[in-house]
Amino acid sequence: MTFRERFMAGDAEFDEIFDLTDEWNMSDDTITLREYLGLTVEEEDIWVTESDEALEEFMTRERTRKIFFTDLDGTLLNDQKQISPAMQEVLRNILAAGHLIVITTGRVLPSALKQAKRLHLDKPGCYIICCNGGQIYDPFRREFLYAGTVSLPLIRKCIEAAREKEMFIQSYTEEEVIATEDNDELRAYCANVDLPWRIVPDLEEALKSSLPPKLLSINTKDPEKVAGFRDYLSGIVGDELNLFLSNPWYLEIVPKGTDKGAAVRKVREYLGVPVERTLAAGDADNDIPMLREAGTAVAVKNAFETVRAAADIVTENDNNHDGLIPVLKKFFLDD
Repeated sequence: MTFRERFMAGDAEFDEIFDLTDEWNMSDDTITLREYLGLTVEEEDIWVTESDEALEEFMTRERTRKIFFTDLDGTLLNDQKQISPAMQEVLRNILAAGHLIVITTGRVLPSALKQAKRLHLDKPGCYIICCNGGQIYDPFRREFLYAGTVSLPLIRKCIEAAREKEMFIQSYTEEEVIATEDNDELRAYCANVDLPWRIVPDLEEALKSSLPPKLLSINTKDPEKVAGFRDYLSGIVGDELNLFLSNPWYLEIVPKGTDKGAAVRKVREYLGVPVERTLAAGDADNDIPMLREAGTAVAVKNAFETVRAAADIVTENDNNHDGLIPVLKKFFLDD
């Protein structure tokens, strides 16, 4: 076992880190000191930029900290895209108790970040998984922990397939939604996620300078057409991209291996929190991989039947009536 594993289990005193550092200095081991001790990237950063005492204090707190992974729309937020004062207080108390909150959403970063700021979840201890796992962001330090992109050849294939099947498709820059057609689908989507949009003559050309984390195909009038396009596109890029519905009208197109579950694993490893001290909450099918990677999986009452079936707990109330509050208080705040 590494020093960190033993320290977290209560089987090592912090001062042992100094003897082990001397041991590493005298050895021919090629691994880094962080790897030798088993420290996380975050712990190493605190040790390097602050002090021994700061690291000891931080690691002592880590022994009991937990992570709340939460979807936004339909889960943490009500149907008006807001949360109640009672829910805001619970989130504030979770952070004050030393625990962590990770917004885990299909939204792109600019939209997720706006919502994080409104919810006061851009402080230390808060993180954002966005684009259904395509990006992981620290809003306090303003840096990416992970950022995947869709390659230009695959973008071209998706655009050509959408044109052939007469499906609307859009993508993203760092600040806005871009598409070649101004229509009701685009306007409704941008209003929903609070993002500006820009019409471009050629979507592929517009993305050359900065590859996007995902593409999105939308048809709110005919969900069967969306499902059909998913099946058609899967035959073209299914071995190279992940394709799934975040709701019946939205087809998410993301890099292979990308989903909320994979991102949850990355965050757990980065922060060094064991799976049994994690709770995830969601309502839609794209949340299922996240629920499977959490120690405790929660579906809100209004969740799809498939999501409720994948959960350990189904809340008594829905997202419009603070369904998560009793579960959060029990898991994070009850001694």
